[in-house]
This record gives sequence, C-alpha cells and structure tokens, in this order.
Amino acid sequence: MDTTDPEIRFDEDGVCNHCHTYDEFIRTSVVAGEEGLRHLNRRVDEMKSDGKGRKYDCVLGVSGGVDSSFAALKAKQLGLRPLAVHLDNGWDSELAVKNVENICRKLDIDLFTWVLDWEEFKDLQLAFLKASTPDSEIPSDHAIWSAVWKMMRRYGVKDLLTGCNARTESHLPAAWSQGHFDWRYIRSIHKKHGTVALRQFPGIRFPQYWWYRKTTRTTHILNYIDYRKTEAMPILQREIGWKYYGGKHYESIYTRFYQGYILPVKFGFDKRRCHLSSLICSGEITRQQALDELKNDTYPVDLQREDRAYVIKKLGLTEAEFEEIMRLPKKRYQDYPNYGRIYDGQAWKTLRRAYRGARSLCGGGVR
Repeated sequence: MDTTDPEIRFDEDGVCNHCHTYDEFIRTSVVAGEEGLRHLNRRVDEMKSDGKGRKYDCVLGVSGGVDSSFAALKAKQLGLRPLAVHLDNGWDSELAVKNVENICRKLDIDLFTWVLDWEEFKDLQLAFLKASTPDSEIPSDHAIWSAVWKMMRRYGVKDLLTGCNARTESHLPAAWSQGHFDWRYIRSIHKKHGTVALRQFPGIRFPQYWWYRKTTRTTHILNYIDYRKTEAMPILQREIGWKYYGGKHYESIYTRFYQGYILPVKFGFDKRRCHLSSLICSGEITRQQALDELKNDTYPVDLQREDRAYVIKKLGLTEAEFEEIMRLPKKRYQDYPNYGRIYDGQAWKTLRRAYRGARSLCGGGVR
C-alpha cells in the first residue's frame, strides 16, 4: 500500500493503518485450526436445525470466482443444503458462467440466477461513470446483496454463507470505494446523471437494510478453515473442473476493465495493491513477489483493448464520449448526497447505543 490511498497513515515503524486493521480483523474474525472447525461445526448444526422443514438450510452467493466456489464446495462437504444465488448483470465472462454451472451441477446445488433489466442497469452504470467517483462497481455489489437477501426472505432462510474472508480481503481503502449499501448515494447519482427510471433494479432502502442486517445470520465460512487461495484453486480444478479467470474479480468483463484500466488510468488506484497486501499479510506471498507483480501490466494489453471496445459498444458510447468521461474532474463519495453523514452523526450513534442497551436488557445480544 502507498499514498495513492489519500487516507493512509504510517506509524513510527513505517507500518500502515491497513496492516494494523488486518491484524485486528484476524484477531476478531478468524478462528483457526481445531477451534475453528469446532466453531464451524456448531454453526452448521444450527443451520441444519433451523432448516428442518425448509427446502434449504442457507443461501450462498456465487460468482464463479475462487472464494465463493470454494465456499460452495465446503458447504456441501459439511452436509448443508444451500441455495446458490448468482447475479447476471450482463457482464459475466463465458468462463465465469461455466464455473457457476459446473459448481452447481457437480455439487448438486440448486441455482437461482437473478437477471437484471439491462437497460436500467446500463443507465445506472453510465450514471456512475459520469458521476466520476471511483465507485462504479457499487451498482453490481448492491444488487448482489439485495438478490441474496430477497431470496433468503422468499424461502424463509435465516443463514447466509459467504466466500468473504479476512485473510485475503482486508486492505481496501474507503477512499477507493464506499457506499455499497447506501441507497441514497446510488439514487442521488442516478437522479443527476441517469435517464431511465429504476423500476426493476433491486435497491435496498434504509429500513430494508436495517431489517436484513438484524435478521440475517452471516457465516464467512472461509474464516473458520485454514484457507489459502493457492491451495484452493487446484482443489477446485480437480473436484469440479473450475478454471482460473486471470485476476481478483476478473470473472466479470466490466470489473476486469474497470479495475484494470479505468481505476488506474483515471484515478491512479491499482487494486492489485490491496489484494496483494492482504496476501502478504496472510503469508501466501512475499512483499518482493508482490512488488514484482506490480511491475507487470494490470492485465494483458491486447485484452485491455478488446475489453475497451466491448465495454464502449455495450454501454452505447462513442470513443469520444468515453474519453470525455475519462477526462471528467474526479469526485468523491462525499460530493453526493449519502447516508454516510447520518452514520457519522451523533444522533445515529446515540440511537445505536440505545438499541444495543435495549437488546442487552432483553437478552438478545447484538450482532
């Protein structure tokens, strides 16, 4: 990590705040070894008990990437009956689609694919590009969580499994991307720059977000096993015919182009820095290996050119219009109306303390 994160801080030993945050995440979120397996088995027993009489024990979002694919494999090995939910936003690579199909067919997992209305979603993505913030992946991330939560409610499922894991995903700077659950932020950008009404897009209003968070039991399954990506990939290849797609989140063509071209060229943000930093802290690679990787192009230049032409055409832009977007003055999350001001305000903090106190008195505890 470096000062391309404008909010980075270094201590007297030259260690940045992201590494300190990583250590805290590992301490509070990861349970390793036999203790981790015992904890995971207890959670599995609870899911199976609550799932009695229902079609599914839990819901799991799948993208075709290594983390969610390995989470699906592990869930089946533990005897769970998950419903896999995949979001089709129009940008899946052929390889990602094949990975999802193989996972669900070979593991005998039911799959529900939530297909977004393309004209609405295209308009929302264009609005984010025109808003000129480094957050243009937020519409997809928001829709993924919404689809998963809505399917949980449809089937009366309390438990959500994820492929998120603290070991390899703990270095993302807020300045590079924030507001994923902030419907006010999303709506404000679309109101300013969009042209198509969002009638089908699965937005999460603030009351819904609060309800989903308080009624969902989330298990980050990879935090309770000795998970290493380098070891997981050959297992997936052998067990379910999974194939690697070239980079973190590159199972999506738009994500590949956005993270590999738009972010570094327009904003100077190379997300490989945070992904590699987490792998250094987890012990999977050395710092020198990461520095050597950063000397390479974000991904092959020929493929960048192909993706650029494809993205411009699919979004209905001309080359000149795309270049105009790339030249727009850079903006931040804080430059648009958002709920972040509420979360940071005293009234919200007071409400949170009151809620926690009430839950404690009622014996409910707080997640």
